[in-house]
Amino acid sequence: MIYSVDVEITAPVNDTEVTGRVEEAITNLFPEANVESRPGELLATAHSMEHFSERLHEQAILDTARGAFFGGHEGGTFSFELKKQAALRGVVNFAVGEGSELGELHVRVRVTDPDVESFIDHVAPPTEDGTPIE
Repeated sequence: MIYSVDVEITAPVNDTEVTGRVEEAITNLFPEANVESRPGELLATAHSMEHFSERLHEQAILDTARGAFFGGHEGGTFSFELKKQAALRGVVNFAVGEGSELGELHVRVRVTDPDVESFIDHVAPPTEDGTPIE
């Protein structure tokens, strides 16, 4: 199955942060992302979540990911936030509730084909007792 998706990642860059480290946090989870710097933030775009999906499988957090994805599902998009510090270590850690003092990575995924639910199932398949149902 070929998926047509646009992934947009935005991240605030605080005065106390090194821009390159924030960029590294993005590319650790989305290595194919094209990152551009804007005043006070980075904007990255990608067209795949394969590496991100692999991290979800490796960390065995598919159910958590599905909850975050469906919780931010609206129309043909879904959005979620990731902790910047964890991303810098290549770890997926969803941000819930109040953000950290560093700000988070804001991820917005627009699915053109086939549909959001199918793409979420591809990135983070449903599980039974923690094991993906393929």
